[in-house]
Amino acid sequence: MSDRPTDTDSAAPPMPVLWLLGKTGAGKSSLVRALTGVEAVEIGTGFAPCTRGIASFDFPPDRPLMRFLDTRGLGEAGYDATEDLARCEAQAHVVLAMARLDDPAQGDLESVLLDLRRRRPDLRVIVLYMAAAELPDAATRARARSAMQRRLERAAGGSLPWVEMSLGRDETAGLDALCELLGETMPAVALLLGGRSGGDGFSEVRAEVLRYAGAAAAADLAPVLGAVGVPGLQAAMLRALARHHRVDWTGARAAEFAAALGLGAALRLGAGYVIRQAAKLVPVAGQTLGAAAAGAASFATTYALGRAAHRWLAGEALGTPVPEAELRALYRDALARAGRR
Repeated sequence: MSDRPTDTDSAAPPMPVLWLLGKTGAGKSSLVRALTGVEAVEIGTGFAPCTRGIASFDFPPDRPLMRFLDTRGLGEAGYDATEDLARCEAQAHVVLAMARLDDPAQGDLESVLLDLRRRRPDLRVIVLYMAAAELPDAATRARARSAMQRRLERAAGGSLPWVEMSLGRDETAGLDALCELLGETMPAVALLLGGRSGGDGFSEVRAEVLRYAGAAAAADLAPVLGAVGVPGLQAAMLRALARHHRVDWTGARAAEFAAALGLGAALRLGAGYVIRQAAKLVPVAGQTLGAAAAGAASFATTYALGRAAHRWLAGEALGTPVPEAELRALYRDALARAGRR
């Protein structure tokens, strides 16, 4: 079998975009460094300029799965942010509204949120209260956060989820909570930024597995096509993982993996395809709610399959077979984590 990549092998979903919104000094570069582990991230260097006032950072840099957008600091003298804010608003899937707890003057951020919610009321906004360690007294910190939260929610016209963060060379307070919030609407991003490697080298292939999972979700949004596209994407992912581990992916080896994963998991996966594809053929409701459910399920099952396949192939490459119970538990855990909405 040829190892040359096919169109299916290289399929990739549209990149989710996180918009970093806040004043100069809010900690945007520190946040991206902490989330991605890329030490070289700096505004103007790690971030590539898009316009005079917008910069972007794609992660992972070699084959991007997501994008951070940064606008120049709100309220900068002589800078009219109107056009840049409109460009970012059109691209963003989630807004990370960033405010330092030791800086109560957040009028510009309030103004942007007010306008933003008028135009895009469904756009998800997460408030990040940065530099929490600068206010070591818990009561003082709580009062500052409460006052800012009231003003920002008044501007947004409703409640806003928030995370208190303190980031430094040896500090990552709040990162796990942020990844949990991102996982509610952007599971691929949450798994990429906050996923545990499990100590078996999965971090080396996590982005690739997520790329296929995202493509599977996108393929499963249309009636009938998903039944063909998703299995093809999963097969391409398994071939790519086998190449990574320098293992020949033959029919016999695929059968061994399926047996190790368990007949129950395989049957549930197959039955799920039939049910999801049938649901999408129901007029109107099936083509909206059914399609969304199908996309979420295909994302989760593809990610879990990739997670389990990586572990199994690593064992094959080393000549140390993975116990079936361990493999099946890994698959179930990955399926649960990827299925969180």
